[in-house]
Amino acid sequence: MLPQLITITGSTMTYSVDLAIRAEDALAQLPDDGRSDVMETIAAALVRRETWPAPGGWDGAAHFGRRSWIAFTAHAVGIEVYDVWWVG
Repeated sequence: MLPQLITITGSTMTYSVDLAIRAEDALAQLPDDGRSDVMETIAAALVRRETWPAPGGWDGAAHFGRRSWIAFTAHAVGIEVYDVWWVG
């Protein structure tokens, strides 16, 4: 996925989100409201860099949304989402 431009409190940061095939397949099977909820959860995790695991390692993290959660790893300029769940 292409890097996304995110602006927070006047500063501009560019982060990228990579979706593993498993996550892409799961998103494709969700209804529109489920896909939207998961994408909001991904966006929330993306802008909270302090919650990311150490970049480049084998550590993962989870981020929880309203009705969804994601599992991801970090790299220098973004995150890779390797699994998504939705309870809709």
